[in-house]
Amino acid sequence: MDPVDLALCLAVDVSASVDYDEFGLMVGGYAAAFRDPGIAALCAGGPRGAIAVAMLFWSGAWPSMRPAAGTPELAVPWMRVDGEGAAAALAEAIDGAPRLPLPGATAIGEGMAAGLALLARCPAPATRLVLDVSGDGRHNQGRPPGPVRDIGVAAGVTINGLAVLNEEPDLLEHYRAEVIGGTGSFAMACADYAAFAEAIREKLAREIAGLLLSGMDRVSPAPS
Repeated sequence: MDPVDLALCLAVDVSASVDYDEFGLMVGGYAAAFRDPGIAALCAGGPRGAIAVAMLFWSGAWPSMRPAAGTPELAVPWMRVDGEGAAAALAEAIDGAPRLPLPGATAIGEGMAAGLALLARCPAPATRLVLDVSGDGRHNQGRPPGPVRDIGVAAGVTINGLAVLNEEPDLLEHYRAEVIGGTGSFAMACADYAAFAEAIREKLAREIAGLLLSGMDRVSPAPS
C-alpha cells in the first residue's frame, strides 16, 4: 500500500452493554460518516492524498477456557481511502461487518492493545497514527487502559475517545483520565446511540484533519 497521511484504527466496543439496536446505530454511524462527501474530501486532502482505515471490534478479556470468545476481532482490514469511491467502499465494508467477538465484559485495555498492534501492522507508511476508541462503559476486565495508553503514546500514537453516556453519565471523565493520550488527543461524548452518528462524524473530521484541539471536549446531545 502506498504511503498515507494517516493510519486510523477504529476500536469499537461490542460488549454486553451494547444491544442489537445500539450496535446497528453505532456501526451505521461510522458508515454514514464515510459516505459524507466532506469526510471523503478530508481523507484525500492531505499531502499524500489518502488515509488508511481499519476497524476492530472488542469486548471482554480473553477467557482462559475459551480463547476465541473475547478475542478482539478485525472487522474491516486496512483499506486505503483517497476519495468518495474508496470512502463508499469502506462504508459498505463497515455496514457488512459481523458482530464478533461474543458480547462480554468491557476490556478497554485489551481492545486498545489490539488496536495498537493493528496500527503496527498497517501496510502503508503513515505520517500520523491514531487509535479511535468508542464505547459506553468503564474498563472492568483485563489489563487497565492507562498503561496501554502510555505504551501507545511512547510509540507516537494519538489515542482519542468517544464515550456514549447512556449507561454511565460520567464516562467521559474515565476516558479523559485513562484512555486518551498523545499529541492533540481529545475525548468527546454523546448522550446516547441516537446521537452517535453526528458525534462520530465530527470526531472523524477532527482526527482526519489533524486538528490539534485538545481540551475542547464536548458532549453531543441526543436528538430532540
